[in-house]
Amino acid sequence: MILSTGFCLGISFMLERWNSVPPAQIAGIQLGDKGLILSNTLNRNETAVVLLDGMSNPHGPRVTAIPNRPLVFQQSSNAVFNLPPVPFGEDTPLFMKSLAADIRLNSEMFTLKFTEGLISYLIYAGSLIFLLCSLGYAMKFSVWPLANVFLGALAFRGVLALCTFFTTQDVLEIAGSFVNNLIPVSLTIPLVFIVFGILINIYSLLVFASKRRVDNDY
Repeated sequence: MILSTGFCLGISFMLERWNSVPPAQIAGIQLGDKGLILSNTLNRNETAVVLLDGMSNPHGPRVTAIPNRPLVFQQSSNAVFNLPPVPFGEDTPLFMKSLAADIRLNSEMFTLKFTEGLISYLIYAGSLIFLLCSLGYAMKFSVWPLANVFLGALAFRGVLALCTFFTTQDVLEIAGSFVNNLIPVSLTIPLVFIVFGILINIYSLLVFASKRRVDNDY
């Protein structure tokens, strides 16, 4: 817990001071020159459009490449051809999208706590790290190591989603109404993390004691 908290604190300090680092004196590459290729690189079988005049004349002459078909030259984008639209979306699975969104929201919460002060940051990060460390039991749940790895990953993914849920504005308002000004609302979520961590540790100790008693009986 101490090493993880120190690591998170060091990363936060580094990111805060990253803007003060002078940029590298490297001339940027200007994109959009003649021959600009528009395509979706996530899929090899997508349509590609080559803008012969680049972004200076995006509606000018172009060459369209369709999989398994000859190249088609268009004098302008107003030319009528039976061509499929060029998709610029991405085919990322929903699970990866939700994971990326939760990571982004949690990083924003860490940044907010860091700007509020060192004490607020340590309270939030420390309680969350305590909960994550308590999930070490999931890595020893079964006798199959690979299954334990998947269980541990699911447990950490659940905590990530739980953090996102608890830090929403609606949940914070509901939590504030429950505590009824007994404690600051900012301490409600860390208190929930600590309570969950304590319950998991108690359960782990009871399971360990029961297994040890069974082994002694045998």
